Amino acid sequence: MSADPLAWLVSLEGVPSAFAGARDGIDVVLRDRGLRRTSPEMTAESLLRGAHASGVLEGSASTLAEVRDGQGDEISADAVRVSTELLALIPVVRRAPLQAFARLHALAGHGTLPADRLGRPRDAESAGLLRTVADLVTATTEAPALAVAAVVHAELVVNAPFPSHNGIVARAAERLLIATKGVDEKSLVVPEAAHLALRAEYESNLRGYASGKSSGIHSWLLYTAEAYAAAAEASPLVRSAE
Repeated sequence: MSADPLAWLVSLEGVPSAFAGARDGIDVVLRDRGLRRTSPEMTAESLLRGAHASGVLEGSASTLAEVRDGQGDEISADAVRVSTELLALIPVVRRAPLQAFARLHALAGHGTLPADRLGRPRDAESAGLLRTVADLVTATTEAPALAVAAVVHAELVVNAPFPSHNGIVARAAERLLIATKGVDEKSLVVPEAAHLALRAEYESNLRGYASGKSSGIHSWLLYTAEAYAAAAEASPLVRSAE
């Protein structure tokens, strides 16, 4: 039996309890506020809000209203294109995470990059990094599902394995894993909106993770637990469109 590659996560002070609290917060929103109120339209709204927020984090200047009306800028259009196919990738990421990551990038980069660069890593080192991240997705682990999503997100952002759109891909992968691993199967919480609302902390903690220091990684994990709790409150189940 292979060793658990994410066992170290559950040994970090405060991390298991932080993620347990975040999961409880998500469960409360989905169970108590979502009872008899969920619909495909709710999921579509959540995905749209997420695409808008992810686009802004990537440099878009479009408002949510502009994105909703199909009048957003190119970056927001890239993020929306990813969101429209995201949940169809659930069975793909379960069996072939590398294929799912490639598809996310192909969607994001469509119209921006040459066709032969869509879904392809920058170089051999980046290809190896993607294989390592894919192994985390399929590993048998005791780590909380939300923690796995957080690590995958950070690895894809800080290592930038694709020639473009790495932030959009990373945030889409995070949402995809939260749905795939059964935390939020209908994708009603909005982690991208939480990261945007907490942008200073989001970007600071990603820099800390990129340092490779244990303190930076620890801080990123604690931050994401906070963000996932905020993601539940950003759900259309809770908050009406602005």
